[in-house]
Amino acid sequence: MTSLLDRGRHSKGTAPNAEWVLLEGLLPTPACETSRGGRPEKHSRREIVDAIRYVVDTGCKWRALPADSPPWRAVWGFMARWAAAGIIGQIRDQLAGCIRRDLGKGPRAVATVIDSQSVKAAETVSKATRGYDAGKKINGRKRHLVVDTRGLPLMVMVTPADLHDAAAAKEVLFRLRLMHPEITIVWADSAYAGKLVDWAKEHLNLTLKPVSRPKDASGFVVLPRRWVVERSLAWMMHARRHARDYERLIQHSETLITWAAITLMTRRLARKGTTPSWPRKPAPADS
Repeated sequence: MTSLLDRGRHSKGTAPNAEWVLLEGLLPTPACETSRGGRPEKHSRREIVDAIRYVVDTGCKWRALPADSPPWRAVWGFMARWAAAGIIGQIRDQLAGCIRRDLGKGPRAVATVIDSQSVKAAETVSKATRGYDAGKKINGRKRHLVVDTRGLPLMVMVTPADLHDAAAAKEVLFRLRLMHPEITIVWADSAYAGKLVDWAKEHLNLTLKPVSRPKDASGFVVLPRRWVVERSLAWMMHARRHARDYERLIQHSETLITWAAITLMTRRLARKGTTPSWPRKPAPADS
């Protein structure tokens, strides 16, 4: 049976098996294979991952998964449990580190770029987790993305759209400092200027450098540093699930955005034929 991941990939020259090799070794060990024991999983991990990526890429409802995929409740359950356990963030960081090593850089970034994106929210998003962005005239949520200088994602945080960038940035930068203590500088747009610069230096020992638009500029202008994160936001929008925000819970919105980034990175590594630095888990023996 052809997996969901196989569909539509051969025309782009990406080997689905190569992508699965990259992901397989990063997933947690099934409970039945640990010392504590547990019930054997009914569906293969590859089928679960394929289904999650299918939802993200096509934007379909969970209940609209193809008939040959695992039940949607099982797929959604794995997505939620892996996210709650921090597995998805670990996969993102491992893949980003692998790409950075291929580029001849250290696995951990020290310079980053931050920006936000407001998107409309569907009717499934509650009033408590949405807001109206008067500047963009959008009623929905706001995505705060931090990337390295190559556009590789380091973290994403979702908030109501009415929360100002500078107010949300305190929480974003605080989480960033806890997750990546090696970071020293963050570039941002002018919305992050002012008191936030002093706050970041005093409390987090981070250098926050706003990059302003030239005063005499007219029309579209490519701004230094800022274009990197704007390109990454555009990459995330290639996944149709993110054309607007459909998730009831903010943490699930963050998780599916991270899955879009993971897909981009696995495709990039598979095209280059990169061998993962982590061991691949052996296939289970036939019973």
